[in-house]
Amino acid sequence: MRKVYLDNNATTRTRKEVVEAMMPYFSEIYGNASSIHHFGRHARHAIDEARTRVARLLNAASAEEIIFTAGGTESDNLAVKGVAYALRNKGNHLITSAIEHHAILNSCKYLEKEGWSVTYLGVDEYGLVNPEGLKKAITDKTVLVSIMYANNEVGTIEPIRELAAVAKARGVYFHADAVQAIGKVPCDVKELGVDLLSMSGHKIYGPKGVGTLYIRKGTKITPLMHGGHHEMGKRAGTENVPAIVGLGKAAELAAKEREAEAKRLTELRDYLYQGITSRIQDVRLNGHPEKRLANTLNVGFKYLEGESIILNLDMEGVAVSTGSACTSGSLEPSHVLMAMGVEPADTQGSIRFSLGRDTSKKDIEYVLEVLPPIIKRLRDMSPLYERK
Repeated sequence: MRKVYLDNNATTRTRKEVVEAMMPYFSEIYGNASSIHHFGRHARHAIDEARTRVARLLNAASAEEIIFTAGGTESDNLAVKGVAYALRNKGNHLITSAIEHHAILNSCKYLEKEGWSVTYLGVDEYGLVNPEGLKKAITDKTVLVSIMYANNEVGTIEPIRELAAVAKARGVYFHADAVQAIGKVPCDVKELGVDLLSMSGHKIYGPKGVGTLYIRKGTKITPLMHGGHHEMGKRAGTENVPAIVGLGKAAELAAKEREAEAKRLTELRDYLYQGITSRIQDVRLNGHPEKRLANTLNVGFKYLEGESIILNLDMEGVAVSTGSACTSGSLEPSHVLMAMGVEPADTQGSIRFSLGRDTSKKDIEYVLEVLPPIIKRLRDMSPLYERK
């Protein structure tokens, strides 16, 4: 049976080049990077090189603006809670959007229980945040705006530059969760004008369990992890040297290959969508038709339940998802699609196809071969579907 992996927004296969770069740091170069002897200095040098590679990818002013974390979720938590704690004497108001990843939403909900006020901006039918809406939401008590760069479920790319400019005009910090955007769209922190930006290794063909938070020099933030003086005093704990090296290598490769890969994936994504709509009726595109990630296609199949589609595709060797992997165990409708105004019944039949560097045209053709019979069979069993 052919195996086709189209769930790259959940995680990516770690590249061979990345694994090879990591291997020496498990057993040969094993010193603690905080030790001053030559074992430790070798490890420190590797971390410094990885930090420089990430800084280059983001066009950060200095490598010291890059803080290594355990992943995108920790980076998001550090950004939201760290700024809130640091500026609690200035204000207690935060702004985010209704379609954020739960690492942001649940951090905000936690702070609400601790006395902070949070505004959740709505989005339009395509999942876009309106800069004018942000302008109206900012108050004298606002200390942070956190809007994701690209949505993990539908791929919609937000107008981050415009949103960050609105925040800057009011003297408010701006954080972008760029976990899904890194390696797919340009992420120049100077051009975007953001103060903080999150990324994760396993979304760009690096290892799991490592990420970074870009913190513009001068940005006030309170550490969440307390211990030694690691990561410029912003994140205590002995560094995971192999994973950091892997992230650095993945960042280097992403910087080199992003543009060409985006073009290739756009062609495959559009080929998949055109193939679906020409073979299957009652299909809805979720997300913006143009302002979206090259690798992401979220499609709603009316009258069906997404989990059934996933399981049937899995039996044919095809891996897809209904949305965020972090909410795959939930029976609740997608909060992203609901915020976009999609009817609850229609959200249940939505499938996310997220392509990656291993995806080929033959993979797409195989999906287009096995998907239509699955949809037909499931609709024939659905009490909601009227045969046409």
